[in-house]
Amino acid sequence: MYLIGLTGGIASGKSTVSKMLSELGACIIDVDKLSREVVQLGKPAYLDIIKAFGRDIVEPNGEINRRRLGQLIFDNKEARFTLEKITHPRIEAAAKAAVEAAEANGFAVVVLDAPLLIEVGWHTKMDAVWVVYVEEQTQLARLRGRDKLEEAAARARMDAQLALREKVKYADVVIDNSDTPEKTQNNVIQAWNKISKTNCSDGIIS
Repeated sequence: MYLIGLTGGIASGKSTVSKMLSELGACIIDVDKLSREVVQLGKPAYLDIIKAFGRDIVEPNGEINRRRLGQLIFDNKEARFTLEKITHPRIEAAAKAAVEAAEANGFAVVVLDAPLLIEVGWHTKMDAVWVVYVEEQTQLARLRGRDKLEEAAARARMDAQLALREKVKYADVVIDNSDTPEKTQNNVIQAWNKISKTNCSDGIIS
């Protein structure tokens, strides 16, 4: 099995690249999805979050209001650390289990789609790190257009993550998503084919 850590920045197009890799035959493990699952009603992380942040973040149906929780931790490093201490070990355990299940199901290539792959140190556990890259101004414009944000608010969200120009320093593969979807797809296919050529002799990709 060949494990790719796929990361990028907000509005960089990581989800688009993830979908392309899925169409090529990779198993995609969406860490954002896992992070939502571990805080579902009744899960251990759910109970710990309520204990730490109070019931003001709970909806009438009992679910955690992720937007409200996000607002609480956005400018509060101590609160963010508290949340990460609760959730990250459980997300990592869920990701590890998902990778093992994918391998057991015969997938030759597994992609761990993780926005904070580098920030939390998971990049060291990958066979390769792929970073989806766009220029900062392109990222800003796409984010503002997508989420209907003022420039200051969009920049604050970008600044909450490691800058893309820093993430590419950790990359084995950089997928430039600054141009058309067709050019991005060509970049993905070229990188995929290199994996095949490098690893097919070892039986990793057939």
